[in-house]
Amino acid sequence: MTLTADISETTMPGKLSFAGELAARVSPATSLRRDEPMAGHTTLRVGGPADVYVEPATESDLAAILKCCAERAIKFFILGRGSNLLVRDGGFRGVVICLAHPHFRRIEIDGPRLVAGAGAKQKQVAVEAKRAGLSGVEFLEGIPGSIGGALRMNAGAMGGETFNVVESVRVMDFAGNVRELTPPEMVVGYRSCATLKNHVALGAVFQCTPQPRAEIEARMKAYSERRWSSQPAAPSAGCLFKNPATIPAGKLIDELGLKGTKVGGARISLEHGNFLVNAGGATAKDVLELIGILRAKAKAERGIDLQPEVESIGED
Repeated sequence: MTLTADISETTMPGKLSFAGELAARVSPATSLRRDEPMAGHTTLRVGGPADVYVEPATESDLAAILKCCAERAIKFFILGRGSNLLVRDGGFRGVVICLAHPHFRRIEIDGPRLVAGAGAKQKQVAVEAKRAGLSGVEFLEGIPGSIGGALRMNAGAMGGETFNVVESVRVMDFAGNVRELTPPEMVVGYRSCATLKNHVALGAVFQCTPQPRAEIEARMKAYSERRWSSQPAAPSAGCLFKNPATIPAGKLIDELGLKGTKVGGARISLEHGNFLVNAGGATAKDVLELIGILRAKAKAERGIDLQPEVESIGED
């Protein structure tokens, strides 16, 4: 565990003492840092510092962190791999909790089931399923996020959706209590899971279908080729807007002539209209201004209220 840098307490009240208290409640294997730049923890590569950043080593450590935050009325945010996330330039006043420790990244095969921790990479889950000859999670191959993020956002691609193949989810409420939930017991929607707004996903069991490995591999290769032929390689947060009912967001932005629109270092991708990329030196302010331009034009010219798929946290 490391507590880096001398800091003042001008941002989060009692930050110095709170970080010390937090460190005393968790095991030495937990990593804890102060004033952690969040740009390095998001796929868009922008964002100011978090007052406290912590990677719990066990479920017990996570429960202790949540309880400590509740006792001190400190805000916290559960971070995956930082896709679909915009951290504002002023950073996050509170605690960012990331389940990146190996304890939360485990992937196990149990017959036709795949058990994955919330910190496991979505791509790695797809790869391990392929190795075991299990089909159903191939669509996760190209999504740059963690299983926890996939569950929270009900992530989808290539016609697949996370909760279509989830058998159960292990969750912890903010009081530190753990239980297993099935999808019917959870509130799941398009690119959302309301249950995980007041619970932390610890892992999930995926119900897969045995198939020849060659067939799975061919499907994943086709998905990858399709993705790389239509999506940008530059840093992005993934799809920018949820698809409206009447037209895909990317097609709408293309028809509005907004591909390539730029504010500072933020630019709408030329490859796909629903991707905003960091073309170099972008700030969260640039990103938010560009999002505002797109939403205003879509509303004015088509009467469509584009809803961001990217979550924004922190202060300007």
